[in-house]
Amino acid sequence: MAKLIAIYRQPEDVKAFEDHYQNIHAPLAMKMPGLEKIEVTRIESDAMGQPSEYYLLAEMYFKSQAELQSAMRSPEGKAAAKDLMGFAGKIVQMVIGETVEV
Repeated sequence: MAKLIAIYRQPEDVKAFEDHYQNIHAPLAMKMPGLEKIEVTRIESDAMGQPSEYYLLAEMYFKSQAELQSAMRSPEGKAAAKDLMGFAGKIVQMVIGETVEV
């Protein structure tokens, strides 16, 4: 499976971030064609129990890289990307990966 991964650093206003993420951004992202599922992890600390610079990790699963790329080019993907840059552009990094069994 292919994954589109969003890694968010700590937002300045957690409440505003959560409100926008839950009520606007996630519903937009869930409309992307070919999306199998989204997993969201709220980061609690680093491995040593110290505060982390990261706040949230969102993993969006697609059957293949081709489906992921197609979803990103779709009107729904473009709408989600535009929204992302508007509310979290300064704190998010997007990466693409492929899941493998170990």
